[in-house]
Amino acid sequence: MWQSCPANNEVVITLPHIELTGRVWGADDKPLLLALHGWLDNANSFEPLVEHLTGDYQVLAIDWPGHGGSQHRSGGYALHWIDYLFDLDGLITHITAERPLFAIIGHSLGGLIASTYAANFPDRVAKLVLIEALVPLSEPADKARGRLIKSIEQHRQPTTKLAKPVCIDAAVKARVTLTGLAAPWSQLILSRNLRFDGESAYWRSDPRLKLDSATRLSSQQVEGLINRHTCPTLLIVGDKGYRPMTRLQQDIQHWFESLTLVELPGDHHLHMGNAVDVAQHVLDYLMPE
Repeated sequence: MWQSCPANNEVVITLPHIELTGRVWGADDKPLLLALHGWLDNANSFEPLVEHLTGDYQVLAIDWPGHGGSQHRSGGYALHWIDYLFDLDGLITHITAERPLFAIIGHSLGGLIASTYAANFPDRVAKLVLIEALVPLSEPADKARGRLIKSIEQHRQPTTKLAKPVCIDAAVKARVTLTGLAAPWSQLILSRNLRFDGESAYWRSDPRLKLDSATRLSSQQVEGLINRHTCPTLLIVGDKGYRPMTRLQQDIQHWFESLTLVELPGDHHLHMGNAVDVAQHVLDYLMPE
């Protein structure tokens, strides 16, 4: 199912269209959870959480294409979140050819991908845990022209930052400033998005990840994809999390036939900063007494 590397529980998964890397924790005889990280994060973002899950489960956390050690998408075209649905479909097909998948845990971008996939292929996902994520982002149709123009103009510019050495301390500080994520967690994530050559570090993330996509769905399209969502879903949000998503969830909860909402102390990465509480709610939901 995957090639295992002894160091740091590393795995390599070769799909027909792309090669993914990741990390796996827990024994092979435990039920398998698939963990999907957020934008500009990687498999390391689940390390604090899985420490509290592996007594009951095996957890496979993958790096999305262009993140961590996973292969970049070919060509120079703009990236779009819908591409990840094809990655997830191929990954589930690959995994379930050998063993059942017990549930998916998705954070942020990984959560909205998992939610969209489960809404449209409910027979492929038995249970779903979403952390600071619910449905794809949308925007009014009159924003479409400006978004397309901006994306094309951005993609005209050469991306040369990958070739320049990175000061890790400065990168961590910048991430803390930009996202508010605590320095230890920022360093844990960033260390996997870098490659090391001697004493020098270089970005290995796909630079296109930071460029605007060419299009975004309208609210009507999102409703068409998600409404009548039948997969049993646990949604965990932070009391200091991503506020636009929290406001949106109040309007669209009726799209889900089985949605359990839990709010815990924490920010957008509460599965790192408040891993104990998040893990306990995940365990209670997946294996209720």
